[in-house]
Amino acid sequence: MQIDLSNKTALVTGATGELGRVIAGTLAQCGADILVHYHQNAAKAEQLKQQIEALGRRAITVQADVADLNSVKQMQQTALDAGFGSPDIVVANAVSQYSWTSVLEQDSSDYVDQFNSCVLQAVHLSKVFVPAMIERKAGRVVAINTECAMQNFPTQSAYVAGKRGMDGVYRVLAKEIGEHQITVNQVAPGWTISEKDRLNNTERSESYESTVPLKRRGTDQEIANVVAFLASDLSSFITGAYIPVAGGNVMATI
Repeated sequence: MQIDLSNKTALVTGATGELGRVIAGTLAQCGADILVHYHQNAAKAEQLKQQIEALGRRAITVQADVADLNSVKQMQQTALDAGFGSPDIVVANAVSQYSWTSVLEQDSSDYVDQFNSCVLQAVHLSKVFVPAMIERKAGRVVAINTECAMQNFPTQSAYVAGKRGMDGVYRVLAKEIGEHQITVNQVAPGWTISEKDRLNNTERSESYESTVPLKRRGTDQEIANVVAFLASDLSSFITGAYIPVAGGNVMATI
């Protein structure tokens, strides 16, 4: 049994980021053609496109501000004009960065920023790409959430607020479009080892690892593996799920 995404097209938002690059590459290795979304880093997007093409898959770079509906619509048009059609798989991975601090010190604009990149991204991607899935009676929506949404630790408030809001949108969406055989699921990574960690030799964190039942940090590839599973036919009867990929550091309860 293998994960086979042949003849599928996947959109990965935030594909130029540390995790996004691995997700896009993994989906391509499973056979999917890739829409490589970027916001500002066109050079990194082009590099990733070439890497995917080297695997024998088709790829195109598509620019958009996911917080802007018209920008997302233009991204869709770019893909259509290039002959890619509407994606069978949408992976909502993009998120904006900011400095974390306490609720009392966090600037209000950071909450707005996280709302835009988490909640509005979910809404805009759904509005633009789900209708074609409904017509096909098939589709996969996979969103990247976080273990922080369950932890609610100090300084996490803006990030948690955005991700919890996103969670609400996707749970409702799963119920609204399930009859069309479209699944909507979320992957919630723990503190993940990325290429940057490998280059800087910062993979280890004894204080964090001590709280994880598996006693280690997960890797970007381990996150991408779960995304690929949820994007495939192997997950055809899973929808509305929030799946921690955090070594047991957080556990969704019943």
